[in-house]
Amino acid sequence: MKIVDILAICEGKLLTPDVDVSSEIKGGFAGDLMSDVLASIQAESALITGLCNPQVVRTALIADVRLIIFARGKKPGEDILNLANDEGMPVIASPLGLYQISGRLAQAGLPSYETEMNLFPKN
Repeated sequence: MKIVDILAICEGKLLTPDVDVSSEIKGGFAGDLMSDVLASIQAESALITGLCNPQVVRTALIADVRLIIFARGKKPGEDILNLANDEGMPVIASPLGLYQISGRLAQAGLPSYETEMNLFPKN
């Protein structure tokens, strides 16, 4: 799914206008714990989060995330946007919550890119 399509689905605003919105996103992950992002996200995905600090961008870069969506009307500060722009990371702000964004993207056909963390051993 292209970033431009995700932008419309989540009723978002692109906060990094110099990025290519025709880029392809292969899956999605929603969460606020960056340790969970590092442990279970797959590459080339969108990260949907309500956490709004520069660590989100740094984590996304390490995990090969291709798009960050800030949910719940969160407005990232200049430090976050400057870092994202410097790294070519597309950033969207959406007024919708994580649950609603995730549901809309799943319904539109974007698969979950969250891997199992194996917290519960199988018997």
